[in-house]
Amino acid sequence: MVIIRAAHTTAGVGLGALIALAEVLYVVVSAPLLVVPATREAVLRGARKFTDVERRRQRVFFDNYISEDYDDHRALRYLLLRAPVGLLGLGVWACLGAGVVTAVFYSGQLVTGRAPGGRGIGTVVDWLLIAAAAVIAVFLCWQGMAGVAVLDERVASRCLRPSRRAVMERRMSHLFDTRREVVEAVNGERRRIERDLHDGVQQRLVALGLLLGRARRTGNADLVRQAHEEVQESLRELREVAWQVYPIGLDKSGLRAALESLAERATTPVELRYTLTAEPLLPLATVIYFVVSESVTNAVKHSGATRIAIDVHGDHEKIVVDVTDDGSGGARTTGGDGLEGLARRVAAADGLFGVVSPAGGPTLVRAMLPWR
Repeated sequence: MVIIRAAHTTAGVGLGALIALAEVLYVVVSAPLLVVPATREAVLRGARKFTDVERRRQRVFFDNYISEDYDDHRALRYLLLRAPVGLLGLGVWACLGAGVVTAVFYSGQLVTGRAPGGRGIGTVVDWLLIAAAAVIAVFLCWQGMAGVAVLDERVASRCLRPSRRAVMERRMSHLFDTRREVVEAVNGERRRIERDLHDGVQQRLVALGLLLGRARRTGNADLVRQAHEEVQESLRELREVAWQVYPIGLDKSGLRAALESLAERATTPVELRYTLTAEPLLPLATVIYFVVSESVTNAVKHSGATRIAIDVHGDHEKIVVDVTDDGSGGARTTGGDGLEGLARRVAAADGLFGVVSPAGGPTLVRAMLPWR
């Protein structure tokens, strides 16, 4: 493993040295053109292309992942610092090549029995000194390669990664956006609960009052039976609305039991796979529950699905929630309070939310949430 890593680093430094030759030539030739307004933009775009090549090299050989979030001026500044580092890597490679040639030369003398660098017969002491010098040379070359690689990574990170101030500003902007989205999501939930109460429970209670009035006047047993059924249905809808406001089962039994209860209440067959080894904190469990609940509700009401699968899994860093159905597809995260509200909930928890729902199905709703 160490040998493979060393070879990978050596190859990365060598490729960077070759690219540095082109970068030095580009910087030298294009520097006078920066003072000309008509050619300045073209020079900056060229620096951006060189930087994109360097960014891919950093990712492949050094596992240094750098996003594309940098402007052309920062790309040019990176080239100005990167070119000397590449030339330094070229010097280390030259030393390595000289060492290989020297090793081949002395190997030939050792095979023929001649003294190191001479025509006589070499002694054991002579060859031990050569071997010690070779070990030192290999160590120095490897340290040179490792040092150039580290310097290469630091220059790229320093020039291309956003500064601490920029990261904090983006974080603050993200917090402002998520706070606004949380308020909008809460208002959307309130509107939906009001519609559920008005269009569902309230209408049933009005019908129940009419039935009871007719039963009181006529004494009809069938009307009393219908009124009793309306009471049962109203109670069921009230429980559903209450669970939409807040699933009390999370407090009592935990996330797994709440999801199992949700799967049992669904009118469409639901398969639950839950493999989390630890119980999420209550705020995080609430977000997961509502992601699953809203996704199942949408699949039942709008997609005509005959099967729904829930998969909650994760590792020590994140929790992944997948809800899949075999319905008609076409679900979107915009244009409605349901999935759009879920996206806001997940964003407020520093998570990622996405929907893959081609026409004709199937539909995959995925949320990725950090443990903390």
